[in-house]
Amino acid sequence: MASKNGGNKASTGASLSRKMQQLRSATHSSAVSEESILKDASRYIQELKEKVVKLIEDVENSYQDPLPVIKVKTLKKGFKVKVFSENSNPGLLVSMLEAFDELGLDVVDARVSTTNTFLLEAMQEGGSGRIDDQAVEQALAQAIRKWKQQQQD
Repeated sequence: MASKNGGNKASTGASLSRKMQQLRSATHSSAVSEESILKDASRYIQELKEKVVKLIEDVENSYQDPLPVIKVKTLKKGFKVKVFSENSNPGLLVSMLEAFDELGLDVVDARVSTTNTFLLEAMQEGGSGRIDDQAVEQALAQAIRKWKQQQQD
């Protein structure tokens, strides 16, 4: 029986050594001792956990608060603008009106709802003849990004 135990110990030792080398390789450890390999593996696992938490937060943030949808249509004397978001977005209306002002557009008619969602439908006139619907849309998108950044700060 003594030889069986001795054989099992040698087999177990070789198996453990192989597993430690696999762990060392999987965790990109340069350690030699078993203790150091285990410490490196523990650190590696902690780093992976932190990365997973950050990825989950990023995914949740991207789905929870999508950017508002902007539609701009050119009219004879200006533009018809529609901005919609699934959230009420406090302060967004002010950012939109400031963007119109910076473009030199006067709001001549508007319908706004900020109860559970955000909806702005507005008719603008004015601005220079060089402003097109894409310029208005880009200015509003920039105003939304600026507003969103202010909300996060």
